[in-house]
Amino acid sequence: MTPVSRVKEFNLPDLGEGLTEGEILKWLVNVGDTVALNQPIVEVETAKAAVEIPAKWAGQVVTIFHAEGETVEVGSPMIAIDTEPGAGPLPESGTAPSAASLAAVEVAPAEGAVEPGLIGGPAPGGRTPVLVGYGPRSTAAKRRPRATGPAAAPQPAAAPSAAVAVQTRPEPEPTIVEPEPEPELELEPVAARPAAAGVLAKPPVRKLAKDLGVDLTQLVGTGPQGSISRDDVQAAAVAPGTAVAPAASPAARPAGEREWRVAVKGVRKLTAENMVASAFTAPHVSEFYTVDVTRSMRALDRLRAMPDWQDVRVSPLLLVAKAVLVALRRHPIVNSTWAGDEIIVKDYVNLGIAAATDRGLIVPNIKDAGTLTLRELADAMTALVQTAKAGRTSPADMAGGTFTITNVGVFGVDTGTPILPPGEAAILALGSIREQPWVHRGRVRVRQVTTLGISFDHRIIDGELGSRFLHDVGTFLADPEAALLAWG
Repeated sequence: MTPVSRVKEFNLPDLGEGLTEGEILKWLVNVGDTVALNQPIVEVETAKAAVEIPAKWAGQVVTIFHAEGETVEVGSPMIAIDTEPGAGPLPESGTAPSAASLAAVEVAPAEGAVEPGLIGGPAPGGRTPVLVGYGPRSTAAKRRPRATGPAAAPQPAAAPSAAVAVQTRPEPEPTIVEPEPEPELELEPVAARPAAAGVLAKPPVRKLAKDLGVDLTQLVGTGPQGSISRDDVQAAAVAPGTAVAPAASPAARPAGEREWRVAVKGVRKLTAENMVASAFTAPHVSEFYTVDVTRSMRALDRLRAMPDWQDVRVSPLLLVAKAVLVALRRHPIVNSTWAGDEIIVKDYVNLGIAAATDRGLIVPNIKDAGTLTLRELADAMTALVQTAKAGRTSPADMAGGTFTITNVGVFGVDTGTPILPPGEAAILALGSIREQPWVHRGRVRVRQVTTLGISFDHRIIDGELGSRFLHDVGTFLADPEAALLAWG
C-alpha cells in the first residue's frame, strides 16, 4: 500500500486556557536530527510559563519554521517531521505531486458531517474535543475523503494549506488508496524509554529530573524493572550536594549604550496586566505587625537537629506557611473570592508562594496545602521553589491559588504592601528577620524580630477581620508550639 504524507507539520498547541501565542525560547533539535515520540523538541514561553513541548511523531526533522526569539500563534506550524526517514529521499519541492499525495489532501467536512463528541466534531458548549494537553484547534476539523467506488476521484480541497499549495496543478485521475491512520500522541507512556545507557525512566520523570537538576545516571531506580520513579528524583533533589539547574541569566546590557530596553512579554507582561487589574479593581487595605520570632527560630533549630529532618530544607517561610494555614482555619472567609453579588468561601487552600525569576514574578501554589503535614509541606515548598527558579513551572501549578505569601525578607527588606493576586482576598508579606533590642519579660534584650505585612480586599475583609487574622499569624510565630497545642 502506498504510504500517505510522510512529512507532518506540528502546530503550536494551546498550552493553557486563553493563551493565543508563545515565544520560542530554544530549539532542542536541529534540521536533520532524528527524534523519538514524546521527545522534547522546543522550549516555548507563554504568558504563564516556559514549557517544553514534546514531539507528536517519531522521525527526522525536515523543517523548522521559526527561529528562536520569534512569537508564534497557536495553531501555526512550528516544525515538520518526516515520519518515514528510511523510505528514501523526499521528492523535490518542484516536482508534481503523486496520486497518493493528492488522495491524502484533507478536506473540511460539511456541517454536521462529523458526529458530535468525536475528535473534530462539535461538543456541548461549542468546544471541540481534543487530545489532552493539545488544546482546541483554531480551524475547522478536517477528514480525508473516503473512496465510494473504484472510479471515485478525490474531493477538491476547500482551502489548501501552504504545505499542499504545489498540488494545485492538474493531475491524471489518481489511484485510490486507503490512508493509514496517523500515530496517536502518547501522553503517558507505559514502558520506560532509556535515554542513556543503563537508565530507565518515563518521559515525565526525565522532565522532572531536568527541572530539578538531577543527574539520572547517578540514581538507583526503585520502580518496576529498576526504572527511576518520581520519588527517586524528588529524594535526590532534596539530598545534600544535589546540583540544581541554574535559572537563565538576564539579557546582557549592550556595551556603550546609555539607554537600553527590555521587551515586556511573556510572564512579565501577564504579571503587569494582572497587577494593574487587581490594583484598580479590589480596594486594598494594608496592615503591619512586628513580632518577636525568637521562639520560632529556636523551634526551627530543633527541627533541623531531628534525624528525620536532616535532609529537609527548613526555613522561616515554612513556619509562616503553617501559621497562615492555621489562621485560615480560624478565619475561613479570608480564603475567599469576590464574585460580584456573592462571596465564594473555599474549604481548601491552594497556598501560593511568590517567586522572583529572570522572566519575572510568578506565583505557583501548593494544592490543598491545608491537608499536608509539616514535613509534606516542607517537601512541597522545596520542589515548588526549585522548579520556579529553574523556569519550569507549568501553567497548572500557577492556576487556582487562594492565598499567597511573598517573602521580601530574603532581600533584606523589612516589609511591604503587596498587591493581591487576581481572585484572592489577601496576601501576606514576610519581612527580614533581624536581631533587635526588644522588651522581653520586663527587660531589654536582643531578640529575633520581623514585621509582617498584609494586604486584603476590603470588599470581603473588614478591618477587624484583617487585624484578627494578622494577629493570629503573629501569635503563632511568637510561640509556634503553644499555638499548635491550643489551635491544633
